[in-house]
Amino acid sequence: MDDFESLGLSDELLRAVKAEGYTTPTPVQALSIPPLLDGRDVLGVAQTGTGKTAAFALPVLQVMSRSRPQGKRYIRALVLSPTRELAAQIDERFSVYSEHLDIRHKVIFGGVKQNPQVRALEKGLDILVATPGRLLDLIGQGFIDLGRVEFFVLDEADQMLDMGFIRDIRKVLKLLPKRRQNLLFSATMPKSIAELAESFLRDAIMVDVSPEEITVERIEQKIMFVRKADKRRILVKIIKGEKVEKGIVFTRTKHGANRLVKQLDQSGINAAAIHGNKSQSARTKALASFKAGHTRILVATDIASRGIDVDGITHVFNYDLPNEPESYVHRIGRTARAGKSGIAYGFCDESESGYLVGIQNLIGFEINVDDEHEWHFHGAVPKPGQKAGKIKTNKPQNKPKRNHQNRSNKPKQKRRNNHNSRESSSGRSRSGSGGGRSGNDGGRSRNNRGRSRNQRNNR
Repeated sequence: MDDFESLGLSDELLRAVKAEGYTTPTPVQALSIPPLLDGRDVLGVAQTGTGKTAAFALPVLQVMSRSRPQGKRYIRALVLSPTRELAAQIDERFSVYSEHLDIRHKVIFGGVKQNPQVRALEKGLDILVATPGRLLDLIGQGFIDLGRVEFFVLDEADQMLDMGFIRDIRKVLKLLPKRRQNLLFSATMPKSIAELAESFLRDAIMVDVSPEEITVERIEQKIMFVRKADKRRILVKIIKGEKVEKGIVFTRTKHGANRLVKQLDQSGINAAAIHGNKSQSARTKALASFKAGHTRILVATDIASRGIDVDGITHVFNYDLPNEPESYVHRIGRTARAGKSGIAYGFCDESESGYLVGIQNLIGFEINVDDEHEWHFHGAVPKPGQKAGKIKTNKPQNKPKRNHQNRSNKPKQKRRNNHNSRESSSGRSRSGSGGGRSGNDGGRSRNNRGRSRNQRNNR
């Protein structure tokens, strides 16, 4: 289908998408909208930036606008999202698309006061966009009733499972009416997602927009083998040498992101960090400054980055290679949007060569190596036949016995056993470790019983 008119959308929605500059539906929109309008469940495989928000928002709005129940509004559509940023972004898209419709919507998430959210709920809503934590909190307080939901959208399902939300999702599903239309979107489709989809989707249409294909088409990828200590120097040189105006740098940890921002500032590069330990206002401010072009470089962790959908990103830097190959696809997909080109650099040190093997196994080819720089380190190159995954160290397995005679005679401190907290003092869970536009809108979980504090902060 070459235009939005052919998808069967109403005049009101066509006016909205035209005002946004959309001319041609993206593949996920063209394949998803017609069956959704026909009342079918849809299972979509598509990453952020492919236009999937419009793919589910437009048909939901159209069906809901055909008839509005009399009396006080109630929640007819529930959209569940893993992070605050992504939830806010989805809600903003609903605002744009429903401009000419009598539809009321609201986004709720943690990290902010609940009172304004409660007041909006009490006035009545048609569409609720939410993160799992705050949704269940307000349900428990009696402010939300999901008993008449007609549409249930589970967005970024793989990230939901990676963040340990599977139990929360199942709790929500039990509160929904059996008669409803379901939509599940995920960037990848591992066995865990397939099993989840099978548990609640009914005779679903499969829409598969391969992220690997999107990645390969327009993104130039380079791997640079370096010592860990040299990563900052090479990053600064590339940013300055290529005059990067809008780039995103991925680190593995929140502390690493904060440290790198300070180092970049010291080098005269305007940067800001976004991660789970940042307050919601700080995250919103950093993202807004980056979108507006006031901040050149955004330094982010994987979890926080799932809500980042910004046009015009020219460079992606994998400062730390991800330990989950799928995350690499998500990361570099932040560039080369809307038909534009982009470049993705990966810095691989000696401890990350196994991660690189896993990434190349996933995408199906070896990434081009840039070894013409002064910090090239051959010791970081994967060995022939090396397996994917974390590099095992040669640390001794058996620790030497402590000399009990040298112990202090100080009395032992009893370990506090706080049953109300699932987090230890280190922040780790006890149970686990932590022309016109074409319609683009703005891992795997093994045991998710314990969530890290970083993950909880994204509710």
